[in-house]
Amino acid sequence: MTGRTPPGGPDGLNEPGAPNRPGGPGTPNEPSGRGPGSPNEPSGPGASNRLDGTNAPNGLGEPRTSVRPGGAGGRGDGRRVVVLVNPAGGQRGAHRAAETVLAHLAAAGWDAEPVAGADTAGTLALARDRIAAGVDVLAVVGGDGMVHLGLQAVAGTRVPLAVVPAGTGNDFARALGIPRGDPAAAARLVTHGTPRAVDLARVGERWIGTVVACGFDALVTDRANRLRWPRGGSRYTLAVLVELTRLRPLPFRIRLDGGEVPEVELDATLVAVGNTAYYGGGMRVCPDADPYDGELAVTVVEGAGALRLPTILPRLYNGSHLSHPRVRTYRARRIELASAGVFAYADGEFVGDLPIVVEAVPQAVRVLLPG
Repeated sequence: MTGRTPPGGPDGLNEPGAPNRPGGPGTPNEPSGRGPGSPNEPSGPGASNRLDGTNAPNGLGEPRTSVRPGGAGGRGDGRRVVVLVNPAGGQRGAHRAAETVLAHLAAAGWDAEPVAGADTAGTLALARDRIAAGVDVLAVVGGDGMVHLGLQAVAGTRVPLAVVPAGTGNDFARALGIPRGDPAAAARLVTHGTPRAVDLARVGERWIGTVVACGFDALVTDRANRLRWPRGGSRYTLAVLVELTRLRPLPFRIRLDGGEVPEVELDATLVAVGNTAYYGGGMRVCPDADPYDGELAVTVVEGAGALRLPTILPRLYNGSHLSHPRVRTYRARRIELASAGVFAYADGEFVGDLPIVVEAVPQAVRVLLPG
């Protein structure tokens, strides 16, 4: 479990040989020096786009070049939406889903602009520029990696996020009840969804929607990201098998602020901190996580080796692993994780080497949801 700079992620967000760290502290590719928690949020004359009701500096980038496919004066009444698509491209499902979204917005008369930069940093910069210029919705088309990118642009603002799942895992959408496998239904949420304030986790300046993973699960994600074959869920299965041959528990120190237990030191195989329940394409690693309660759920698999861990892993899909004697759970608002040579992933993206601090941020983003 050594620290590393892994190449491309499952949604193609990482450039080869370089980490995708939008909004990460000290990140050289952070556009315009803006972190997700910084004051460069959307503003406009006489209106506020921030959750606290204040206006931030405008910070406009390049001019908008949006088009209105349905013609001016449509039923959208001039509403503007940026559709964020994968900068890596080449994913047929995501491409078709984006076309579905744009067709729906055209029919609704919305001012729709598809945005994809040359790389992750460029895409994030474009998204922030559009938000600063003033938009009504930021829609992301893709998997959890694209959701992660979108969160860096809208968290802490009043601009709602719409998610059209078109990736491998889609765990953020799964946790919030956003339609998966039905781009048309998800597209309708852009125009007719109900905005609801949702909690996020944060590591430094990085916003996180699902689960922060370190240990065996982070190693599997890292391995899967570097595999070019097979595609889809089979890639994760192969990554699990490879990493099981190298598995060994490592000493962790876990500090929990706001929970019943202040600190834990133990040898662990897997440590997961969940804002939502799911990761890895439907594994309920933190089944008690609730993105509306202002807390984080922690799941620890204690000292399970290569022979015992395979008996626990299948139970992650239905949450029954919580009854296993080697599984511990905690709740806290702030968690410090430390272990020498270990790194963390979140939303399928590389976060950094431990130690890290994971904090719950209540009602950090508005998401357009069914009902």
